Amino acid sequence: MAGGLRFAVLGPVRAWRDDIELDLGTPLQRSILGVLLLREGRAVTPTEMIDAVWGEEAPPRALGALRTYVSRLRTVLEPERPARSRPELLTSVGRGYALRLPEGALDLTRFEKLIHEAEAARKSGQPKDAAEKLGVAIDLFEGEPLAGAVGPYADHQRDRLIECRLTTIETLMDIDLELGNHTAVVSDLIALTADHPLRERLRAQLMLAYYRCGRQGDALNVFTETREALIDELGVEPGSELTTLHQRILNADPTLAAATEAPHEPVAPASDDDTLADLPKPAQLPAAVSDFTGRREIVGRLRTYLSTGQSEGVPIAAICGIGGVGKTALAVHVAHACDETFPDGQLYADLRGYTDEATAPESALGAFLRALGIPPDVIPEGLAERSALFRSLLADRRILVLLDNARDAAQVTPLLPGSSGCAAIVTSRSKLADLPSARLIDLDVLEPDEALSLFSTVAGPERVAPERAAAMDVVAACGFLPLAVRIVAARLAARPSWTVASLVPRLADEQHRLDELRVGNLAVEATFALGYGQLSPNQARAFRLLALPNGPDISIGAAAAVLSLSTLEAENLLESLVDVSLLEAPAPSRYRFHDLLKLFARRVLDKAERPQARTMALRRLLGFYLASAQSAHRLAYEGSGIADNLMVVGSGLSFNSIEGALAWLIAEGDALFGAINQAADSSRAAEQLLPAGDMLVGMEPLLEMGTHTREFDSASRAVLATALSIGDAGSELRARYVLGRVMFASNRLVEAEEQFRLVHELSSARGEKVVTGEVLNALAVVVGRQRRHHEALSWFDAAMTYYHDNGVPGGEALVLSYSAREHLGLGRPDDAISAAEKGLAIFTEIGSGAGMARARYHLGIVLSRVGRLNEAVHHHAECLAFFRAGKQRVWEQRVCSRLAETFITAERYADAVRHAEQALVVSREIGHPYGEALSLTVLGKALMGMGNTTRSAECLRQAHTLFVRLGAPEAADLRALLDELPIVVET
Repeated sequence: MAGGLRFAVLGPVRAWRDDIELDLGTPLQRSILGVLLLREGRAVTPTEMIDAVWGEEAPPRALGALRTYVSRLRTVLEPERPARSRPELLTSVGRGYALRLPEGALDLTRFEKLIHEAEAARKSGQPKDAAEKLGVAIDLFEGEPLAGAVGPYADHQRDRLIECRLTTIETLMDIDLELGNHTAVVSDLIALTADHPLRERLRAQLMLAYYRCGRQGDALNVFTETREALIDELGVEPGSELTTLHQRILNADPTLAAATEAPHEPVAPASDDDTLADLPKPAQLPAAVSDFTGRREIVGRLRTYLSTGQSEGVPIAAICGIGGVGKTALAVHVAHACDETFPDGQLYADLRGYTDEATAPESALGAFLRALGIPPDVIPEGLAERSALFRSLLADRRILVLLDNARDAAQVTPLLPGSSGCAAIVTSRSKLADLPSARLIDLDVLEPDEALSLFSTVAGPERVAPERAAAMDVVAACGFLPLAVRIVAARLAARPSWTVASLVPRLADEQHRLDELRVGNLAVEATFALGYGQLSPNQARAFRLLALPNGPDISIGAAAAVLSLSTLEAENLLESLVDVSLLEAPAPSRYRFHDLLKLFARRVLDKAERPQARTMALRRLLGFYLASAQSAHRLAYEGSGIADNLMVVGSGLSFNSIEGALAWLIAEGDALFGAINQAADSSRAAEQLLPAGDMLVGMEPLLEMGTHTREFDSASRAVLATALSIGDAGSELRARYVLGRVMFASNRLVEAEEQFRLVHELSSARGEKVVTGEVLNALAVVVGRQRRHHEALSWFDAAMTYYHDNGVPGGEALVLSYSAREHLGLGRPDDAISAAEKGLAIFTEIGSGAGMARARYHLGIVLSRVGRLNEAVHHHAECLAFFRAGKQRVWEQRVCSRLAETFITAERYADAVRHAEQALVVSREIGHPYGEALSLTVLGKALMGMGNTTRSAECLRQAHTLFVRLGAPEAADLRALLDELPIVVET
């Protein structure tokens, strides 16, 4: 297998490399992997994937999210794939993706192969071989198939795989009955029919097994129960197979007689001097949780694992997770469910690992030995001696040991049985990765529906059912943490005058939410405090300070900046917090808190860290983000002077390519906006706010992608409001510039012009050069869009003078490129071509890839307008490839529209339709109404050229409506075109 990789879908969606399980991330990310695995190497288009995973509830940014998840999967599956050394595992095929797996890497493939081999063996007269292969195939299932995967596709495939498993079991039962193993399969069939009471084939097999065991009455009772169940549930009578078998049993049909029964293994008689037979049977488990909810897949997987046993060792399940996630409840529930598997008893010990009085292994062993009947006066003193005696007593017995709240592997190891007939369950907040041979279960919070079910069970279904929406808000505020959900539900149950809705505002206040999550002796804060109290000083400081940023998660580089540590030091510290479940690692080198744990961390932060320390940590974070954004901006806008004028203090990341820079901006987008908004909320002086303003400007390449328009609008307004309140003109200038860019992108031309004029005034008054040339250019473009061409050229002249005087050739090239369209507007095609070609020449000379792409875009427009169509297509094709590689969706939409215009002029209408539809798809994906209107316009014109007048008119009407809504001058042009159509168009 490539890189030792193997995958599983016959249970949770999982992956391993060299037997080390990989972290596949969120349920959506696992779902995407599940789709790729089940397609067996066939390509999946983005549309198919979105439909499969999100269905009809796909968010507006589903495509962007899909690409992010695929990128993360590539990182997880092939983190160190040498370039060109071997084919990619997760590869792009056209616009879609495919997962090329080597033979035998997927459990489903192995399952299907075993089924085919079993069929062949059965046909060739080798039923025992067939039964063996079917047994191996069935054992590949580890619980519910595709567990953890979501979406319509997973739901459908899960049902299919469950049906495959049941069909295989039924076939195996048939073979066992043929071989005369009716006595051995009765117990299995009893369990199977209990789980699937309406499955007639299983019922018929149980009837036949009973009959062959001489239990004719039981066989007839099965038929009666089945008939009643079918009538009650489905309103139908049993099928012909079951009815015929029933009649044959009544008639004592001799053909139902069994084959010679398979011999049983001889059972050794009990020894007279077997001293273990006199040992007591311990039953130390705590009472089962009567309202245990959810965890169905994990419970099934644990029961199978613990009950099956291991030929080479003791099954050990180590359940870890944050405090309050329900580790003990799960362990106790599973232990009770396995009661029949361990007839010799259960031992239990609370090891108190997260208190200052953790139970010593010697003490726990002493209690176990006494429970097993060893007199206190003969129990040895030493740990090794006690552990050896304990293992000796458990040899040849089937006992389950539950070790609750363990601190570490050293505390647990002496308490583990040594006999493969026994098993152990361990719960701990630590990962216990060093516990030999343990099956690690990292327990997550409940699924939303599970949390809602728990809330309803505790509070009372009659109170929750009428307020389901409010109840979902409540459990979401609890972060779906079982302890928090249980506490809130218990408080509601104890207060008849409260409603579910009355809890929502109580939990909405983050500063006091933890205070609401306490009832009696239960408190979420106290549970978290136990884990926090065991941290070293360095760990505790990191835990506190990492809660300071507002972003949803944090990268290792940003964390290092917050903590003022090297990347390696920070990573070691953060991983140690992950190990004790106080931090999560959703992806390599990224970390996050559970929502409630973050509130707790901020509470201890306020108590333990001085305000100055918190302020300095935020400054270091902003400094890192700003320095990194500067590097990204410099690559994305080679030749521009903006990056050099940003007031960077501190160091950040550097990038080798524009693709890498843009990928970082995309990955860190939410965290960057979180930091900007946090700075705007907390800044009381210009020196604190200015880095946030500079970050807005530095993140300008992200604005070109069209995916974060709302976030830019909100963040720039937040910075602007604070800047105005404290009189910070420098931050005001930066915020207004970005706000103007946002308004221009939305075609709010009058508002954009107003912002740019204010920026120009501020820049002139302050003599600040950070965006001086850019705002002059922006003013030229925005008035040019309003067809004030002479005024636009005047602003372009001012921008050219500024760039020339300040030695910014990239700026001069930008002015030349953009001004070409104004020359066209004034009927000067030669001047337009000259300006555009000069701009491209300068960008080519200074080696600016981004500049060359923009210059080619404008040159292509000019060449198309003067009839040099082939050259126009060439330039637009070149810049389209650049923009697509850089995920600059706004530019991608623009170029596709321009290509469509050129193909319309060339009367190549089919090509025009293709590019116009691509432009339309992109503009709608990024929520760009002006781009959508342009795309609809060229699509309508292209369809008109193809003779499709009905659809053409519809596209043009939609475009006209959008242009009117946006107040765009194109509305008048389109109105004239619509008036020429031979249909009545309502305005």
